[in-house]
Amino acid sequence: MTASQLPYPTPQTYHKAATRLERWLKACVLCPRRCRVNRLAGERGYCGAAAHSAKVSSAQLHFGEEPPISGSSGSGTVFFAGCTLACRFCQNHQISQEGQGEELTPQDLAAVFLRLQLSGAHNINLVTPTPHVVVILKALAIAREHGCTLPVVYNTSGYERAAAIRRLAGLIEIYMPDYKYFSNRAAARLSDAPNYVENCRDSLIEMFSQAGGISLDKNGVAYKGVLVRHLVLPGGLSGSRELLPDLAELGGEAVWINLMSQYHPCHRAWDTPGLERRLTLDEFLEAREALSRSGIKHGFVQGFSSDNGEYLPGYTI
Repeated sequence: MTASQLPYPTPQTYHKAATRLERWLKACVLCPRRCRVNRLAGERGYCGAAAHSAKVSSAQLHFGEEPPISGSSGSGTVFFAGCTLACRFCQNHQISQEGQGEELTPQDLAAVFLRLQLSGAHNINLVTPTPHVVVILKALAIAREHGCTLPVVYNTSGYERAAAIRRLAGLIEIYMPDYKYFSNRAAARLSDAPNYVENCRDSLIEMFSQAGGISLDKNGVAYKGVLVRHLVLPGGLSGSRELLPDLAELGGEAVWINLMSQYHPCHRAWDTPGLERRLTLDEFLEAREALSRSGIKHGFVQGFSSDNGEYLPGYTI
């Protein structure tokens, strides 16, 4: 099967899901923060997102994602402004925390999706989509109605409500969540994310239930499934030793992972104890050993010296 042969939902299905989730915006509970602001009346919560438009920073073909996502023609990546986290080491803080971008209506956003398809993208890669999910679903309805045949990648920090992910069942082809931390204390200190672990684990379980392991077409491009990212932080702050076996338990043989070594201090990391230095080789090798012991057999390990998005081939244990 290829992406163009997938049985995509009807435009009406996207519209129904958008209508259901739009009700949540009256006292917003889309993410674990549950700000309960009335976004329908113009109020803004932690993420800063509006109700009827989505702020987009950029939309382009991206060749630096994992090989099954970028493929040979690139991933149609849409960077949304605002985030449910405030990571002190965020490389995209101008977008995620400072709100850089342009407000787009569902019609405008649908045009972006269609333009990416015309550019040859393998997929529509939604980066930080949750604050804007209602607008995104409305845009997908319009885009599908006008011939969009690309799978959708839900590219998220993992700080999700399982209840919200559950309402996306059948609407998202590929989930690409982070599993950032195995300690709520670290998540709260480094990303201002209370109860990150429980929420991430519950949402991962829901994603695996919906999409399973990565399915590839004859060219090695993903058209369905879940690929989990884990960035190894210095000093064991990400809890990789405990997190990786836990991920194996959550997803079983379906798990695909990208173990990443690319951490470097930026944004507010210089003022944050433990984050002010780069990862050492020994620290990354320890995480890689934990991965080997976990039993996870599919995915990618980023080259240690790589800070440019290049990946080593898949490995076997």
